[in-house]
Amino acid sequence: MKTQRQAKIMEIISTRDIETQEQLLQALQEAGYYSTQATISRDIKEMRIVKELTSFGTYRYTTSGKDGSHTFSARLNTIFRECVTGFDYAQNMVVIKTMPGLASAAASAIDAMNMGVVLGTLAGDDTVFVVMRDNNAAAAFCGEIKNLLN
Repeated sequence: MKTQRQAKIMEIISTRDIETQEQLLQALQEAGYYSTQATISRDIKEMRIVKELTSFGTYRYTTSGKDGSHTFSARLNTIFRECVTGFDYAQNMVVIKTMPGLASAAASAIDAMNMGVVLGTLAGDDTVFVVMRDNNAAAAFCGEIKNLLN
């Protein structure tokens, strides 16, 4: 639900001039997303949404132009946390189960981490296959996944 809500927030601020959190909350409610102002505030911070001055002298929410790769990685990590349903490893291979249709997103998140111990990923519909450099790296990576999901 969080990923869908944040995607809707991005859609709203890219198509409308939203000046306040209250306006954003109202727009979300009109779209069928019911949330609290505190949740919206956390989403804004997590998504690195900022206010910019418009040509009319008013402010509106927009995505930050700074550190785009970090924002992209943060979004991929959010997607990863939301879509993974299970994982395990055998020797230097890790298999990650996801919700249907989201394995590519999970694999992209892993690739974006730029970890030297990951040799490569292969995504199907609901399964990601990860080849690690060695057995210890696979065990450590599964430990990191566990911490990320908790």
